[in-house]
Amino acid sequence: MSRAPDLASPWTLGPLRVPNRVLLAPLAGIGNWFVRLQAKRYGAGMAVSEMVSSHALHYGNVRTCEEMLRIHPSERDGGPVSIQLFGQDPAVMRSAAAVVAGAGADAIDLNMGCPVPKVCRAGAGAALLSDPSLAVAVARAAVTGSGLPVTVKLRSGLRPGDTSGFELAQRLVAEAGVAAIAFHPRSASVHHKGVPDYALAARLAASLPVPVILTGGLRDADTARAAYEDTGVAAVMLARGCLGYPWLFEQLLGLRQAEPTREEVLAELDWLLARAVEHLGEERATRYLRKFYPWYLARLGLPRERSKSLQEALQVAPTLEDSRVLLGLGAPSASLAA
Repeated sequence: MSRAPDLASPWTLGPLRVPNRVLLAPLAGIGNWFVRLQAKRYGAGMAVSEMVSSHALHYGNVRTCEEMLRIHPSERDGGPVSIQLFGQDPAVMRSAAAVVAGAGADAIDLNMGCPVPKVCRAGAGAALLSDPSLAVAVARAAVTGSGLPVTVKLRSGLRPGDTSGFELAQRLVAEAGVAAIAFHPRSASVHHKGVPDYALAARLAASLPVPVILTGGLRDADTARAAYEDTGVAAVMLARGCLGYPWLFEQLLGLRQAEPTREEVLAELDWLLARAVEHLGEERATRYLRKFYPWYLARLGLPRERSKSLQEALQVAPTLEDSRVLLGLGAPSASLAA
């Protein structure tokens, strides 16, 4: 077997040049412009947005159009920006894809892998695995509606042992003209549990004439690097492994070996807080950031009880300034992170 290209080497996605093979996966409720920008700052060659409702775009929902389609100019400094859409109506998807293209995205990713019941009950996400002809129609609509390269994020199937995602991938490429497949080789029913079937991902990569991007279970540099080399995919896509740990991009690209210091972690958190305020305003940012704190606190190396008390205090802090003080980003004497 030939040696896999270096993760730091460029590749092509349709007409797009992607500068390296380490990407940021779509993270539902998380992957807004500043999370994508953070990944780019640490080397990600491409970043995909959180999933955006095709219906909300089609019907012109103001918050969706203004907040979830926001692209920071600096995002493109590190490579293309992709917006992920979900939905099950081809006509609506065609309309939404045109809106995304008009907003300046470089590519579109379609979510056909989300296992969340709320999404599946609407016939979107992983539910499309059970209706491959509709899935192909939705993907074709995104391609024709946008004129952009379209990728599709797929699970291996609905239940363990089911390989319907493998079969659907073939049709999406042959019949809908998608530019790549982002493959999570776990079934939808197990969510993020269980061992990904990287052998199935390798079969898919060998069988398709377009790039396959691997995601799922890539929580550290060694695992991600081994999975990339063993499967023959075009790129790897980091998801939960990079939450609170953007340094993982640098490690995979050979730009860093050392773990981040406490000072680096706090500085990154300080940057994140400022961007959240820019995006949401201080009141909404105070609530929104509570989901981020556990990821970063885990990297501070604090004693267990101190980490627990800090986490509890951050979850009820009434203002962002209170959070900053607790973290030692305001008045150091009041810090629990010291």
